Amino acid sequence: TLGQKMAFIIIVELERQGVQQLNEFRFMVSEDERVQQCYFITGQGDFTLICSSRDIEDFEDLTQILFITNPNVKWFRTSLVMERTKVSLEVPLDIT
Repeated sequence: TLGQKMAFIIIVELERQGVQQLNEFRFMVSEDERVQQCYFITGQGDFTLICSSRDIEDFEDLTQILFITNPNVKWFRTSLVMERTKVSLEVPLDIT
């Protein structure tokens, strides 16, 4: 629908994964309001980001700032979210 932001899922692999480099990346993504969620992961890549942008130009700006000009980003893969089937951050806890 018109007026909705675009959403992206981005997997990022860093060139170096030392404590300092990891913390620098964490700080950088934490400071950008377009990054809604950031997960340090195992498997393919080092981080998974959930991002939103106003339009494709805004997204291109995000990729320039966080990935393309960052010398420690080895690669990043982007998927455009086509539909939000379910969105929740709640974790069901059975406390009985």
